[in-house]
Amino acid sequence: MKKVLLSGIQPTGDMHVGNYFGAIKQFVDMQNDYDAHVFIADLHALTTVQNSETLKKHIFNVTATYLACGLDPAKVTLFQQSAIGGELCELTWMFNCITTVAYLERAVAYKDANQKAKEPTVGLFDYPMLMSADILMQDADVVPVGSDQKQHVEFARDTAEKFNRIWASNSSNGVFKLPEPLILESTGIVPGIDGRKMSKSYDNTIPLFGTDEEITKAVMSIVTDSSGERPENVYAIHKLFRPESELENLYSENKGKYKILKDTLTEDIKSFVAPMREKYNYYQQNPEIVAKILEEGGQKIKTRTQSKMLEIKKLVGLI
Repeated sequence: MKKVLLSGIQPTGDMHVGNYFGAIKQFVDMQNDYDAHVFIADLHALTTVQNSETLKKHIFNVTATYLACGLDPAKVTLFQQSAIGGELCELTWMFNCITTVAYLERAVAYKDANQKAKEPTVGLFDYPMLMSADILMQDADVVPVGSDQKQHVEFARDTAEKFNRIWASNSSNGVFKLPEPLILESTGIVPGIDGRKMSKSYDNTIPLFGTDEEITKAVMSIVTDSSGERPENVYAIHKLFRPESELENLYSENKGKYKILKDTLTEDIKSFVAPMREKYNYYQQNPEIVAKILEEGGQKIKTRTQSKMLEIKKLVGLI
């Protein structure tokens, strides 16, 4: 049997180039090799998106993006996280009951919020336990993550080991698998227009399905450094769209001509996203197709999750 792969994206805004190369492309590339479970992390999104219409729009757009980029519902279980929200929240509570406050204080997102003088919500503080429930409920073998997100899988592994030790000690393999992070070093961290990791929170993104004008504006805003041999921020993004063997000559021949290089990058991005944008617009015009795919994926995952939850409740002593 194929190993189970699980991952998801929060519906917190419009998809950008970083989402594609940092996550979605991996899902598409691996959908033939794994029993892939890919979800829209709408429960996680509630920590930041607290407008119902906005959340609904983003859930739809993420799903349409998955499909436009090449995820095949015949190969991948594509579902909305809240379709199994009851089971996930129940499991999260069980995990909370065996997890210490000091342990959760190690979470990078929580520490970042404190350092920025923000008052974290309970949802943000408990985020790692819901994510652990996402991973462990599906018996995931591998979880594709960026090199900066490995901690999420470590939390899940620690939680699985502790749960198995407390409640599944009589089982040879425990009730939960220990998932492994799947980090593709060739992708690494996708840089934004300011050189930092591309992220909506930094407002440094290049829209994946933006208009030609929006893509041009974003590329022209890439911060450049005139002290080096080439504009590294431009080059770091450009190599996602064209082989480096071709870029070496291009950048050598146009040394110091940053507008020419940015213009070339702009055209390469437009050419790359054009066929995906066409599919994306098709799903925007046919929302019933997206709704049906989410419904079918939710029903499939619900059946499997209910069986897993029954096993867990028996172990814990709830039934």
